[in-house]
Amino acid sequence: MPTPRPLPGSPVWIDLGTPDLDGARAFYRGLFGWEFASAGPEAGGYGMFTAAGGTVAGAMTVPPPHGGGTAWTLYFRAPDADAAATAVRAGGGSVALDPTDVLDLGRMALFTDPTGAGFGVWQPRALQGLDVVGEPNALAWTELYTPDPVADLSFYDQVFGMEAHTAHPGSAYTLLQPPGGGPDAPADAFGGVVPLGGDPAEAADGPCWTPYFEVGDLDAAVALAERLGGTVRRGPGALAGLGRSALLTDPYGARFAVLHRAPATP
Repeated sequence: MPTPRPLPGSPVWIDLGTPDLDGARAFYRGLFGWEFASAGPEAGGYGMFTAAGGTVAGAMTVPPPHGGGTAWTLYFRAPDADAAATAVRAGGGSVALDPTDVLDLGRMALFTDPTGAGFGVWQPRALQGLDVVGEPNALAWTELYTPDPVADLSFYDQVFGMEAHTAHPGSAYTLLQPPGGGPDAPADAFGGVVPLGGDPAEAADGPCWTPYFEVGDLDAAVALAERLGGTVRRGPGALAGLGRSALLTDPYGARFAVLHRAPATP
């Protein structure tokens, strides 16, 4: 799961771009109990979703002409955002937003990998990252949906040193984790890789990084999301020995998932 430890190449931040921030606030408050606080006038309308006493995500308005940006964006920790941009270009990706300072909080950039999945990097300064991860109603897992897992794994290895290995012998599910851990450090695994061709629910909308938020009752969360105006992309099912999950879309088109973890085995 995402780790609060400061590991380069691990998820460190996530934010939502939406055409209706008030509507999105109401949806995620109803689904996860999140509250929203503006980051102040100097932040250009950006704000924070909070729960359990800490920040679980960021959010901002994406004007209607840019509706294609209605999405959750995952950011990976980088010691040097400019060096990451150079590595992205060298690896066949593209730079959507050049590295830029965010007040005194850190330095960020937005990229697209070679298959078209968007992501960002965060070079921390005053803001290290999310306060709450791996807990109920917070980021608990991620998945990369890609038409070419081999090419993307090579790309993320080149940019971050990201490691990949199978979930267990004989498994077809590939786990991702920051560099330096290897298969003997499963606690640092933060996500998996899903070939787009094997998931019709996602293939039509193309490559992406999908965030998973943990819930206490998966079926209740799915039903509640529908009542609040969301859409079920794929109903509840098993997720690679981690538990049960479902793929959803919020009322404005942002893709995400919910996860109920299986009890740990002795």
